[in-house]
Amino acid sequence: MDLEEHIMSDLDIELLKRTPSAYLGSCRFKLPEICDDREIYDKIFSILDKLEVEYFFYIGGNDSMDTIKKLSDYSLLNGSKIRFMGVPKTIDNDLAATDHTPGYGSAAKYIGAITKEVIRDGLVYDQQNVTILEIMGRNAGWLTGAAALAKGEDCEGPDMLFLPEVTFDVDSFMKKVEELHKKKASVVVAVSEGVKLADGRYVCELTDGIEFVDAFGHKQLTGTARFLAEKVNREVGCKTRAIEFNSLQRCASHIVSRVEITEAFQVGGAAVKEAFEGETGKMVILKRVSDDPYVCVTDIYDVHKVANVEKKVPREWINEAGDYVTEEFVNYIRPLIQAELTPIMTDGLPRHLYYTDVERK
Repeated sequence: MDLEEHIMSDLDIELLKRTPSAYLGSCRFKLPEICDDREIYDKIFSILDKLEVEYFFYIGGNDSMDTIKKLSDYSLLNGSKIRFMGVPKTIDNDLAATDHTPGYGSAAKYIGAITKEVIRDGLVYDQQNVTILEIMGRNAGWLTGAAALAKGEDCEGPDMLFLPEVTFDVDSFMKKVEELHKKKASVVVAVSEGVKLADGRYVCELTDGIEFVDAFGHKQLTGTARFLAEKVNREVGCKTRAIEFNSLQRCASHIVSRVEITEAFQVGGAAVKEAFEGETGKMVILKRVSDDPYVCVTDIYDVHKVANVEKKVPREWINEAGDYVTEEFVNYIRPLIQAELTPIMTDGLPRHLYYTDVERK
């Protein structure tokens, strides 16, 4: 893609800031180890040389940094002058070394807002009800913890949060739900899609929820909320709802964080600057200087120390019972969701930067 064919004005740049998903596209191709298959690397570098590429920037999370690591290693082994830089971007917020990743703040803002609205919706019923929210997070609970943002002067927040960092006990969960059910009419619980039992199985494996495994060996997890909601319905005997936030939490561009958009531009600019100055095999990171006022600066880090390393929620940021996050977690995340980027509206709906393979008219 030649961006000059798609971004032609300041308006296009503003629309890009408000366009969901990944405008450049995405892929799930896992590069083999160099020693196992040099042919694929020879082909990649042949194409890069043909296109006269001097600087290669790869945007993404853990798997993307693994790709940058391998490409930069091959480049050094073969005397290539191409510079390879990793640019962090993942709503999972599980990249090591960086304080946080672009993508997370806006996803957290959406999760906090929707959780708040779901809680409000549950209060309209006289009939007792339990709602289970299923939020993305295979091994790290950064997104699920963001549901705690709903708690404030106008909302009591979710009743419980369960993150993958703490072993999930179904019997204990049921006991807690029953106790809450006796005290209040509406109960709202948020769970990570990747919560696991003591034997290592995902809770969603108690259903038929796992069907697909991607190129990196990651199982597609779904069904945790549905399983728990059905169990509560059977054993507690109240109305239940299972709500999967699913892909909505990563494409809700109508409620993005302005702080995040600003930092995304800073991170991208820093990657270009460092590459032009000769750096390669590095990832740009964000370093928090202070919370109040919130200040974050960019730096670079060896991608070899980042690739395939997951940053999880510190255990001390989860309460002793393992069913909620602490104030320290909320203080960490709150600066990342601040300020808004007002949507540009057309015919009553948000306008996005249109992508087409044919020439725009």
